[in-house]
Amino acid sequence: MRMGDTLMSGFQSLSSHRLRSSLTVLGILIGIAAVILTVGFGEGASSSVAAEISSLGSNLLIVQPGSTTNSSGVQLGFGSASTLSVEDAVALTSHYVAPDVAGAVPVVSGSEELVAGSKNWTTTLTGTTAGYLFVRSRSVGDGSFFTSAQVADGADVVVLGATTAQELDVGVGSTVDVNGLPLQVIGILDTAGSSGSTDEDDMALVPISTAQLQVLGSGSSVSTIYVKAVSNQALGAAYQEVDGELLALHHISTPADADFTITTQQSLVAASSSVDSTLTKLLAGIAALSLIVGGIGVMNIMLVAVTERVREIGLRKAVGATAGDIRRQFLSEASMLGLSGGLAGALIGSVGAEVLPHWADVSLSLSPVAVVGSVVVAVGIGLMSGVYPATRAARLEPIDALRNE
Repeated sequence: MRMGDTLMSGFQSLSSHRLRSSLTVLGILIGIAAVILTVGFGEGASSSVAAEISSLGSNLLIVQPGSTTNSSGVQLGFGSASTLSVEDAVALTSHYVAPDVAGAVPVVSGSEELVAGSKNWTTTLTGTTAGYLFVRSRSVGDGSFFTSAQVADGADVVVLGATTAQELDVGVGSTVDVNGLPLQVIGILDTAGSSGSTDEDDMALVPISTAQLQVLGSGSSVSTIYVKAVSNQALGAAYQEVDGELLALHHISTPADADFTITTQQSLVAASSSVDSTLTKLLAGIAALSLIVGGIGVMNIMLVAVTERVREIGLRKAVGATAGDIRRQFLSEASMLGLSGGLAGALIGSVGAEVLPHWADVSLSLSPVAVVGSVVVAVGIGLMSGVYPATRAARLEPIDALRNE
């Protein structure tokens, strides 16, 4: 029996029981769609976190103060101490001390209310130096950034993010008040977009001297130092140079006693990717259980088909069909069920990946590998589920089959 005839016969057999075949396909369809969407959610989450981390700036090292202990003896987390200063950041910009460091900027920040006329908006106010744009890979869309001279003078100027400027309805030349201090808007940053739950365009930047002395009152300490390496390849060397210089500046001989921590972009991405990968595998495994249920459904339907078609099998064997022909007949029907469920599930999963992000605040990335792999798996499940029923049909003796009623 030719393969084309076998496939045609299988299609006709499935078409004669449309409802039963449709319900069997539905089980596989749900499993395939669930796997595709689950993998898409996982990859979307990984991409979102990677984008959020990358938005901090390329080739970036993040230096934060160490931990401290309060009066009750409770040890607070990293960043709670006041062990970093502007002088530390300046020292790190020396090419003699750190040749693999392209730039370093100190940062102090806090949540403050900005007022412009009748409008007000609470945002993150960040005090920093003139090198911020270079180190954080940002740019000014309108106006200009403050200069080193304005930082030294503690000038009453501010550069706003696009979102902040829009909410306050201000532009370059306008004035905004922070805690009663009028600040002149000298620039609006270019749009950087949102990453995860963070709006990179919602911020206000002022000279660090202005922030420390007039707005935040943080004294001489800084909350973070951002360090930019000269290249991705030099990030490891820059890490060692920054670590060694800060240990020397803080007169610390044992690295384990360091009163600061240094975080790299790679470590953040690796940690987040590891968590997302584990979660994706877990959810995909749960979704794959429905594929097993679908495979059991295929096997059940094929066993029913063998029982119903015993006389047909006996007649075919009587006119010359071999055990291999009968086996191929039932395997083709099982694979058709798997393929139909796989293609339908891939279609629904792909459509869901395009539609769901518009309906819900989720990040979902469609994986072509997951789509193709799911269809292949569906066909494989159909074939494996059909092996036992096909073998059982192939072993029927013609005389016994013809006598069956």
